[in-house]
Amino acid sequence: MTLTNKIELMAPAGSFESLQAALDNGADSIYFGVEQLNMRARSTVNFTIDDLKEIANRCEVKNVRSYLTLNTIIYDHDLSVVKTLLTKAKEANITAVIASDQAVIAMARSIGMEVHISTQLNVTNIETIKFYSLFADTMVLSRELSLRQVKNITAQIEKEQIKGPNGNLVEIEIFGHGALCMAVSGKCYLSLHSNNSSANRGACKQNCRKKYTVIDQETGFEIELDNEYMMSPKDLCTIDFLDQVIDSGIQVLKIEGRGRAPEYVSTVIKTYREAIDAYYDGTFSKEKIAVWMQALETVYNRGFWSGYYLGQELGEWSDIPGSAATQKKVYVGKGTHYFPKAEVGQFKIEAYDIKIGDRILVTGPSTGAQEMIIDKMFVNDLTAEKATKGDDCTFKLPFRIRMSDKLYKIVEA
Repeated sequence: MTLTNKIELMAPAGSFESLQAALDNGADSIYFGVEQLNMRARSTVNFTIDDLKEIANRCEVKNVRSYLTLNTIIYDHDLSVVKTLLTKAKEANITAVIASDQAVIAMARSIGMEVHISTQLNVTNIETIKFYSLFADTMVLSRELSLRQVKNITAQIEKEQIKGPNGNLVEIEIFGHGALCMAVSGKCYLSLHSNNSSANRGACKQNCRKKYTVIDQETGFEIELDNEYMMSPKDLCTIDFLDQVIDSGIQVLKIEGRGRAPEYVSTVIKTYREAIDAYYDGTFSKEKIAVWMQALETVYNRGFWSGYYLGQELGEWSDIPGSAATQKKVYVGKGTHYFPKAEVGQFKIEAYDIKIGDRILVTGPSTGAQEMIIDKMFVNDLTAEKATKGDDCTFKLPFRIRMSDKLYKIVEA
C-alpha cells in the first residue's frame, strides 16, 4: 500500500501513452499485459518483453508500483513462455504478477516474485483468503460481492492477522470503475462458442455488447429486446459512494480500461485521485461528486451503475451499443517539432481545422495524454485565428511534444 496509508489507486496501461497518462495524473500503481498471455491480448497495443525495463524505470521515477497481468488460462505449451516472462519481469524489477493459474503462482513464488490473486479466481470468502495467503500478498475479490461482504472479509483479515509471504497483512483489491462483464468474475465462453476465440485467453469478441432477438423455439414467437442490451452491463462507477468503498477496509482500488484510449486513463485517474484525496482531507462532498461525475461522463462509458456493492441483486444493462461519452476526439494532425526555449510546439494539420478557443488533446508514448485550450497560434509563421489542412501550425504548450505525437480536437459528442 502507499506510504501515506491512503488506498492505492491502480491504473490500466494498455500502451505507453496510457502508461504515461496514468503516471502524470496520480496513479499509485499500474497494471499491464505482455503479448498474448493476458486478459486483453487482442484489445490493446500490448507490450513486449523488451518493454519491461522501460515500464519499470518510468514507474520507479514516480514511485509507482508496476503489476504484470499474467492471468489467462495456461496450457502446457505456454509454460516455457511463462517462465521466461516471469524471469524477465523479475530482472526488470516489476513489482508483482497478477495471476490466476496455479502454475504461474508457483513459478512466481519459486523466483521470489510478489503474487497478486486475479479476480478470475473468484475469491468470495475468508477461508479462500487464508488458502491463497500462503502464496499471495494481495487478492482481488469477486466483483459480485457487496461492500458489506467486503468489509466482513477485511475485518476478519485484521482480526485473525492473516498475512501473506511478505509478512504483512493480506491486502484486498476491488474494482472501482470501468467496464463490467456479464459473466461471474469474467469467466465467459460465448466468444469461444461463436468465434472459437476464447475470452479466457484474452481474445473476447464481445458478443454480449450486441443486440439480440429472442425466439421461442416451440412457437416461433420472436421478441426484440427494445432499448436494452440484455447482456451488456453498464460501466461500474463508485465515485459517488467512494467514502463507503474506503470505509470497507480495502487497500487497492482498480480502474478498468486497458483497452481504452490514453485520454480515458488521464481523465478517470485524475478524477479518482481528486476524490480519494478529498476523502482523506475531509472535503469529500455532494458538490464535488457532481463535478467528478460530469468529468467521467466526458470519456468512454456505457452509462454508470454501482455494481453489486450496495446490495443490488440484478445487473443494470446498457441501452446503447457503444459509448455514452459527452465528448469525443477528432484527429487534426501530428507533431513535427518542439522549441524548448520558447516552449512552442509545431504541428502539421492533416485533417480537421483548429482555431483559437478550441480544446485540444495531444497524445504520444512519452507525452501521455495532455489537454489544453489554444489561446494564440501562428499558421505558416503568421498570427492567425484558424489552421486548416496542409498548414504548419505553432502555439505555446505547457508540456513537451515529440515527433509524430498526435493532435486531436475535443468536441461535443
